[in-house]
Amino acid sequence: MSESPAFTTSSVLDPSKNEPFELGQVQWVRRLGEGDRPGLASGYWHVTPGEAPEPFDLLIEADETISIVEGHLRIEVEGGETYDLTAGGAASFNRGARTRWAVLAPTVEFFVYS
Repeated sequence: MSESPAFTTSSVLDPSKNEPFELGQVQWVRRLGEGDRPGLASGYWHVTPGEAPEPFDLLIEADETISIVEGHLRIEVEGGETYDLTAGGAASFNRGARTRWAVLAPTVEFFVYS
């Protein structure tokens, strides 16, 4: 039986590894599909208020857990809670959740899609 490879990255955020994302930029730790795990991904999302000057709606397409490394986001879940997240804050959303995001300060968010 062969073992699955481990996926690792440097513990240091490296802006040279950032790539354009749907909004802002992302530094991938694990891309969707790596290690034959099509529904698993993680990385650091970088976004500024200039890139998202107005709140935006987002349908959560996979279960998603986030942790704020730095910055400030406000996330409203339709029919549910509002999360006011700053450094050290975390939240988890079920696939299919309808949300509205506001980027209130330059933000780095660690995320896991599963």
